[in-house]
Amino acid sequence: MKMISKIAKVALGLVLVGSSVFAQSLDDAKKAIDAEQYQKAKSMLKNLTVTQATNADNFFYLGWVYLIQEYPDSAKDAFTRGVAANQKSGLNYVGLGAIAHLTNDAAGVTTNFAKAIDASKKDSRIYVYMGASYLLLPPGVKTVSANDYTAAVAVLNKGKLINPKDAEISLELGNAARSQSSSTDAYTNYNDALTLNPKLLTAIVAQGVSLERAQNFEDAEDEFKKAIAIDANFGPAYREWAETDLYWSQTVSHSNGPVATAKVKEAVDHYKKYLSLTDNSTETLLRYALFLYNAGDFETLESVAATLSKSANSNALVYRYIGYASYHNKDYPAGVAAMNTWFSKATPERILPSDYLMLGHLLIASGEDTVKGVATLKKYADMDTTKIEEIYGDIAKMYQDKRNYLQVANTYQEEITKVHGRPMLTQHLNEGLNYLAAFKAQVRAAKTNPAIKPDSSLLTVGDTALSYVQQHNPNPVFYTPKGRANIAELKDADIVNMKGLAKPYWEEVIKVISAKDSTKWDAREKSALADAYDYEGNYSYYHDKDTPKAEEYYNKALSYDPGEAFYATNYFKQKAQNAAPAPAPAATPAKPATTKKPQQQKE
Repeated sequence: MKMISKIAKVALGLVLVGSSVFAQSLDDAKKAIDAEQYQKAKSMLKNLTVTQATNADNFFYLGWVYLIQEYPDSAKDAFTRGVAANQKSGLNYVGLGAIAHLTNDAAGVTTNFAKAIDASKKDSRIYVYMGASYLLLPPGVKTVSANDYTAAVAVLNKGKLINPKDAEISLELGNAARSQSSSTDAYTNYNDALTLNPKLLTAIVAQGVSLERAQNFEDAEDEFKKAIAIDANFGPAYREWAETDLYWSQTVSHSNGPVATAKVKEAVDHYKKYLSLTDNSTETLLRYALFLYNAGDFETLESVAATLSKSANSNALVYRYIGYASYHNKDYPAGVAAMNTWFSKATPERILPSDYLMLGHLLIASGEDTVKGVATLKKYADMDTTKIEEIYGDIAKMYQDKRNYLQVANTYQEEITKVHGRPMLTQHLNEGLNYLAAFKAQVRAAKTNPAIKPDSSLLTVGDTALSYVQQHNPNPVFYTPKGRANIAELKDADIVNMKGLAKPYWEEVIKVISAKDSTKWDAREKSALADAYDYEGNYSYYHDKDTPKAEEYYNKALSYDPGEAFYATNYFKQKAQNAAPAPAPAATPAKPATTKKPQQQKE
């Protein structure tokens, strides 16, 4: 009894499904195709190929949906079955010709299109779809070639002669013009289509797209609203409205941030509406992911991409989105894993320069492999040379945060070799100061580890970089001569028998800072003056044997920054300890490295 009941329920279900299918016609299926409800259309058409097995058109439209969804083998099978159902129906020969076009089989295109015309020469639909076939892009091809465009226009115009009232022909002529970025011709042909059929939704939306391409965003929106007013459930109108919002936001991103932000949000909302009206296919969800990325909704993006990655036939592109979202969500290990998967699955032409940028940042942020991360960022910079300064600046900052001054300096030096046509004064300055800092770090380390031998060549390279800045900078800054003065002092370390190698540089420091209104001096400038006058005091005392002048300079040093006036402090301390004024000690303790942090230098 239970078995009979179960069978009855199944049978009832079949009756209901069958009655629903019978109520659906080929026109319903075509409307579903236009509305981009491809799963719904395929379901209808598969049933129609069974219930109306002799109607070859059912097989053609089923095959065409497969073509749209990039399943050429399934499409070819449907077209072949359509020819078998009725050899006098030209549409399925057009389908086979489209397959030949996608596989670069020129002879196959010619043969099948000739058969289509021979079978249905007075059916303007075959000319519509022959024209559309020439506009299909074979794998790896980004744009419609001039030859394919010409062939499409020629065959469409033949169809126009056969049936001047077929609005679909004008629509396809507009698509052909748009493929060549001919906005005026596209607009004219779409208008012709709408004159013939004012409610042709695909033409209304296409007209909106042509206006969007011309950056006439408000009028484009009006077209999408017009389509929605006719059919509120016409998904493509929402999709193209979303695309227009996204393009609009990108156009005004630098000039009007609030509008750009608002348009990105609208884009996401419109695309969500499109998804609710269509199939939520992998392809549409992948596009949704792009909108989420642009909107900065990385939490949702990561969720959508992760869901997509679990699909058996998921597009490898989901791993790019997981990687990008993970970086912004600070889930760096997951991001590294996702980007590595993306690089392993994607063909070379699908890899974007920004993928190297993201992987490089993820590797560094995760601490997994800084060396590989830096190399990956440099590869990105080589691919997009407009980003060299930005990327090398990021790398230098990363090393700066680690206090690896040698790598900071090397990074700036490498950047300078890659950028031509500009003096790169800031980079030269930072290169010089960081080579100086690297040497000082080696000196400090050598005090606790005798195996470390400070590399004095770093001072030579650093001084060369600073000299370049001094020679080419029309607006001198005190950091340059100060850096050179520090280097010269290290080379002239015997205070008692000093040669004064640093003197001209400290004098330049005083000159540069003194040229500025003293009421506007900041702490760094006062500290630099203290350094300069501290040195001048030593020079007067030890080199010139001029004690009064030395004390004058020492006092100036103390007045600007007592904490930086090391020699002056030591001099007056020892003087006070003596019962009567006496010469300064024969050897003043070595002055410690400055604690100041000019530009990129940090101690």
